[in-house]
Amino acid sequence: MILFDWGTYNALSTLVKSAILGMKLTEIPPYDFARRARGPDYFKQYAELAKQAFTTITAHAPYYNVVSTVREVQERSLRALINALKNAKLAGAEVFNLHLGWRAWMDQRDLDYCCEAIKRMLSEVPDIVITLETTYTRRQLGTFDDIRAIMECVNSDRVQISVQLENVFMLETGASEHGNFEKANQSASEEFWRNVLHKALSLSRGFLSLRFSQVIGMALGRRILKKRVPLGKGYPDIEPLARALAQFMVREVRDKGLKMRMHLIYTGPPETKFRDSITLYAHIMREVVAYLR
Repeated sequence: MILFDWGTYNALSTLVKSAILGMKLTEIPPYDFARRARGPDYFKQYAELAKQAFTTITAHAPYYNVVSTVREVQERSLRALINALKNAKLAGAEVFNLHLGWRAWMDQRDLDYCCEAIKRMLSEVPDIVITLETTYTRRQLGTFDDIRAIMECVNSDRVQISVQLENVFMLETGASEHGNFEKANQSASEEFWRNVLHKALSLSRGFLSLRFSQVIGMALGRRILKKRVPLGKGYPDIEPLARALAQFMVREVRDKGLKMRMHLIYTGPPETKFRDSITLYAHIMREVVAYLR
């Protein structure tokens, strides 16, 4: 029995490397969907190869804002996302992770137009789950409250949450506002992460979808943006997160018999993603040992 599927993002060219390293999950990266050279044949080849080695195939949507004050811009983005969704299905993906992007109005219209877009995506491409990624700033769509409201509005089991853990860290500790990541890191205790995981579970239907990389902050005017860095070079610390994940996955999901497929996707820099994926997995599984009977 697999406790959770784990892995990282891969273009077709790196699938074999991930498989040899023992990863059980692969994610199609957003740039694969944004490149015109990636036609249907590419995604069919991806499915053929990936299904030989991985138990889970996911896809990350290209980074287009879901809402815009200009309807023509929003329509173009939506058409591009629907095309990416179709290609993800060709590639064998069960899950299509959607980064909702920047708010356009900073009021209820953002949620209304977002719901409209997601309903259309669901209607045009059946039989694939769309996960909504948590954000690191309230200037973007994707807080827990946003995602809950969208799920209630859309009213489909095919819309779920995907928790980008370092984003939640930045938002919940205030790091995305004040930029003091060292201070924020002091708040990211085991208890902090257990609370985050319980929030995630309350919005999960069939999948407990988790994503992680360490980050540092970058100032752009008044905004604090995140920059992904190799493990050990940024925030938040891995150790309390690994302990919380181990206890939660075993005690709160596995031992209680919840029908939940858990997966953890490492989303850090490509230069170190294989080494870091293995390191992250090892940190968590060392903690899991103590809870297995």
